[in-house]
Amino acid sequence: MALMGNIGEWSEIYALFKILGDKQLNVGTADLEKIAGAIYPIISVLRVEKENNYQYSLCDDIVVISNNSSELMRVSVAKFVEQSEILLSALKAKNKIKGTFNIAACESFMEEIYVESLKADSSQKTDITIVVHDEKTSQTPELGFSIKSQLGSPSTLLNAGKTTNFQYEIDLRLSDTEIKGINTIEGQGKIKKRVKAVESLGGKLIFCKTEKPIFFNNLILIDSLLPKILSNIVLDYYTSDNTTLCQLLSELQKTNPLEFDLSHNHQFYSYKLKRFLTDVALGMMPSKVWSGHIDATGGYLIIKDDGQLLCYHVYNRNEFEGYLIANTKLETASSTRHGFGKLYNEGSKLFMNLNLQIRFIK
Repeated sequence: MALMGNIGEWSEIYALFKILGDKQLNVGTADLEKIAGAIYPIISVLRVEKENNYQYSLCDDIVVISNNSSELMRVSVAKFVEQSEILLSALKAKNKIKGTFNIAACESFMEEIYVESLKADSSQKTDITIVVHDEKTSQTPELGFSIKSQLGSPSTLLNAGKTTNFQYEIDLRLSDTEIKGINTIEGQGKIKKRVKAVESLGGKLIFCKTEKPIFFNNLILIDSLLPKILSNIVLDYYTSDNTTLCQLLSELQKTNPLEFDLSHNHQFYSYKLKRFLTDVALGMMPSKVWSGHIDATGGYLIIKDDGQLLCYHVYNRNEFEGYLIANTKLETASSTRHGFGKLYNEGSKLFMNLNLQIRFIK
């Protein structure tokens, strides 16, 4: 078999074992703690393996594995508990490895239960599909969840690309020598240093548009003011020490660049930013036209560094949004790869692109 994968990919298998071993999903708070008594009992987990569709159904302490309604075998829940502990120990031992690796200790069990691949289709936000019993509605919805693991390096919420570049016009005329001098600033924090150099000469960065129109229109679809709001967040990140979404949101509310009427304490910026983060988490990708159709219909499953698994269901919207705001930050991606951070001329005007990438804090 010799399956090779990174921490994130192996974490998807751990989630499968852990979910079937626990027989329930525990609902989490914004601070990554369990909400006492808030659970979703598991009915089954669905997996697509190449050309076969497998269902792992819970029946008391037995997991029934079937393929297209044909029963294949029965495995004790205790076996999934045992294998989840073995896999967790292996992942903790390999959490410093950046590349792919094999975990031989789990291969025979994976083969036995028809697990042939590690990860879901990367074009989808859904990593695992679960049928739960919703005790509030007495229904059994089939829900897609995105898995985020803290067992390795923090994962991204919004990946960088030319698609996530924001274009700013510089309201200052600079000579070719001055432009070259700024563009050749190197070293750690070079993009912030270049922006500071522009500002030290009296220049201001004025938002124009995103580099790619699909992302711009996706933002407009979510909220017509979102491009301006995010452009202020991006600019604040590159001109201050603020990095977390909580810090950037606080500064945004303080400066109120869009001049909202805040006299009655309306949370304009918080509401709109949470809506953006939620749509990104559940399906919106900068390079694809966003219709509002949610891929991850359930929400997020978070694997904590101690192996606990917490559920952030879209039904529990407040907890889900609170988690996203409290646990994300901006970071600087590769400026060479994504083409940002240098001054350039278009006609008689001077511009600089700045990039948006959002990563989980842990």
